[in-house]
Amino acid sequence: MKLLPRSAFGQTVLLIGMLLLINQVVSYLSVTYYFIRPSYEQINQLLANQVQTLYADGQPPSFRQQQHLKDKTGIEILNQAQAREAGLEQSVYYQFLSQQMSQALEGPAEVRIGTGVQSRFWVQAPQAPQQWISVPMTGIGDASISPLTIYLMVIGFLSVAGGWLFVRRLNRPLHALQKAALQVARGDFPKPLKEEGSTEIIAVTRAFNQMSKGIKQLEDDRNLLTAGISHDLRTPLTRVRLATEMLPDDQDWVREGIVHDIEDMNDIIDQFINYVRRDRQEPLESCNLNSLISEVVQARQLEAQQIQLDLAELPDLTLRRVAIKRVLENLIENAFRYGSQEILIHSRYLKKAQQVQIKVRDFGQGIEEQKIEALFTPFTQGDEARGSGGSGLGLAIIKRIVDMHGGQVALQNHPDGGLEATVSLPTKPLNHPI
Repeated sequence: MKLLPRSAFGQTVLLIGMLLLINQVVSYLSVTYYFIRPSYEQINQLLANQVQTLYADGQPPSFRQQQHLKDKTGIEILNQAQAREAGLEQSVYYQFLSQQMSQALEGPAEVRIGTGVQSRFWVQAPQAPQQWISVPMTGIGDASISPLTIYLMVIGFLSVAGGWLFVRRLNRPLHALQKAALQVARGDFPKPLKEEGSTEIIAVTRAFNQMSKGIKQLEDDRNLLTAGISHDLRTPLTRVRLATEMLPDDQDWVREGIVHDIEDMNDIIDQFINYVRRDRQEPLESCNLNSLISEVVQARQLEAQQIQLDLAELPDLTLRRVAIKRVLENLIENAFRYGSQEILIHSRYLKKAQQVQIKVRDFGQGIEEQKIEALFTPFTQGDEARGSGGSGLGLAIIKRIVDMHGGQVALQNHPDGGLEATVSLPTKPLNHPI
C-alpha cells in the first residue's frame, strides 16, 4: 500500500503507534466494563430500591412528603414539563441501566444521566409513567470519565513520542552511513564515522570505515601510478620528437607522421591526468550554465563546424566552473568527432525536479543501444560504432565530474537521428562538499 511508510523509521513508529492504540482501546474498555459500569449498576440498583420505597403503597408521595424528601435528600418528583425545564432534554439515555431498572421495578422504566454543575440520575418508573424522579449525584458522569480519557491520551502521546525519539536515535547512525556512502560513491572520502548505536550498527559502521579507508588507499595508489606513468612517458616522447626534427628534408612525410602520433599520445596523457586529477582543488562558485555554453561555443568558431543554440533562461548554480567547462568541451568535441559537423545545444530549467538540463545533439548515425551504457566505462572506445579511435576516457571524465556535482549524464539515440547527450545538474547545492 502506498499509504504505508517504506522506511524502517516510519514503519517502527507506525507499529509502536498501532500497538499503543490497541492497548489504549483495550484499557479503556476494560476500565469501563470492569470498574465504571459495575459502579453505575450498583447506583442504579440503589435507586431502584429507593423508587420501590417511594411507591410502596402504589401511589406517589404526597406534596408534603415530596417537599420533605427534597429538603433532606435533594430528590425531586417532577412532571414532564418540570423535568424538561430542569434539564431532562440534555441528559443521556443509558440502555443497560434502563433494562436493569425495568427488571428491578417489574415494568418498563427509563434511566437517563444528566451532566452539568451537578450530575443527576433521571428515573421514569412504571408506577408513575408521567413523572420523573430526579436524584442528584456527586462524582459521576463526564467528570469521572474525562480524567481517564485524558490520562490514556497523555500516556499514548508520551509513549509515541518516546518511541519516535528512540527510533530517531537508532536511525541517526544509519542516516550518517547513507550520506557517507553517497560521498564515497562520488569519489569523496569522508572522515571515519563515529561508532555509535546498537552493536549491529556499530559493526556495520566499523566495516564501512574500513572499506572506505581501503578504497581511498586504492584510489591514491591508482592516481599515483597513473600520474607517474603519464609523467614518465613525456620524457621519451620529447626525445623522439627532437630526433624526428633531425631527419632529412626528403623524409618530411615520416617526420609529420611521427609528430602526429606524438601529439595524439600527449593528448591521451593529458586525458589520463585529467581523469585522476578530478578537479577537486578548484573552488566552488556561482555561475550560469548559459554563460559557460556561450564561452565554449565562442572558442570553437570554425567554418566547417556549426553549432545551433536553443538556450532557455536558467538559474545560477554553485559548481566548479573549469570542470563543467571541460564537460561541455568534451561533449561538443565528441559530437563533432563521432557525429556530424553540425550540432545542437539545448538548455532548460526543470522547476518541478529542481534541475538544469543541457542537451548536446549531433546528426550522425547514432550508436547501438546495447553499447551506450558501456561508453561511460573508462578505456571503453566508441570507434566500433562511429569509426574513430581514442583513449576511451572522455565520457568517463564527463561522468566523474557530473557525479561529483550530484548530477546525472545519459546518452540516447534521438528519434530523428543522431546521438543526444543529456547532463542534469541539481539547482540546490549538495548537503556536503563536492
